[in-house]
Amino acid sequence: MTGALVVSVYLLALAGFLGLDVISKVPPTLHRPLLAGMNAIAGVTLLGAIHAARVGGGVLGAVAVGLATVNVVGGFVATDRLLGASEKKKT
Repeated sequence: MTGALVVSVYLLALAGFLGLDVISKVPPTLHRPLLAGMNAIAGVTLLGAIHAARVGGGVLGAVAVGLATVNVVGGFVATDRLLGASEKKKT
């Protein structure tokens, strides 16, 4: 049991460092398209959570739907802020 926990923590740390390295090398011109793509993936995740809650039911399904909904809404809020920051201000 302890060995599996150590491997899981190691993989989580490795994925975090790898993700940070990949994201830091993305040029600014690609931020909007990548954010839009992530919103689409988050929508698919929400559909999967709804399906899991319908088939499996229970508290875990409801938690999955709630977290996936927060993920989708947060993605759209971040996209809106990014687009708002790039618009020219009216004088």
